[in-house]
Amino acid sequence: MKFNDLDLTKWKDCGINTDSLWLISERDKSGKHENIYHGNFVPQIPNQLIRRYTKKGETVFEPFMGSGTTLFECEKLDRKYIGFDINPEIVDLVKSKIDNGEVTFIKHCNSLDSTQFENVFINKVQFILMHPPYLDIVKFTNNKNDLSQISNLKDFIGKFKIVCENSLQYLEKNRYFAIVLGDVYKNSEVLPLAFYCMDMIKRNFKVKLKGTIIKNIEGNRGKIGQNSIWKYRALNSDYFIFKHEYIFVFKKEF
Repeated sequence: MKFNDLDLTKWKDCGINTDSLWLISERDKSGKHENIYHGNFVPQIPNQLIRRYTKKGETVFEPFMGSGTTLFECEKLDRKYIGFDINPEIVDLVKSKIDNGEVTFIKHCNSLDSTQFENVFINKVQFILMHPPYLDIVKFTNNKNDLSQISNLKDFIGKFKIVCENSLQYLEKNRYFAIVLGDVYKNSEVLPLAFYCMDMIKRNFKVKLKGTIIKNIEGNRGKIGQNSIWKYRALNSDYFIFKHEYIFVFKKEF
């Protein structure tokens, strides 16, 4: 495939999951990965996507860098990386862990502000991965431009659309991007945030939806075991315990 380095003569041993259901037993804790930032995702997700949709030496961009999960996978897989985050403390932490500044650029940045993207991208990137906040379920900063400060769905979708506009212009045509999102529980009902975001992208950008993946991780902290307090709370009410996230993969056609 022209957009990756996979040797299809050895396709059985490539380790790429092509199923739409990813069952992950526990978070990869190897290397620099630490589960120190609430809301960070499992390294297995960027690992799979980077190997599937990029080649060595190509560039991955994240407008929501978080604690550097994707960056550390890029280092391991010999990809270049650009990351923005609105939280200055997490940016400083990630900077302290970077091995090679020549292939990595990270910035304290408000991804809603297109002017902050200027003079960063010498060339277009080959893959974009977006793992935004799930509304205001976890407030990462007190910055008014932080998407985790938004509780209203319509406002969130509007702001996320701006981030997509700012980001996708720097992705090469006919290359791929992915969003990782889950559902949220608001006002006593499930709010399918991921599907609202997917629908917004389909309505506003010339893209093709190439994959809808459901990821389940058994190692969710505090939700393990049949006798956990979470099961009791669910049985004492009418809801189900969230153990899944969605990964939507798109191909850019503009």
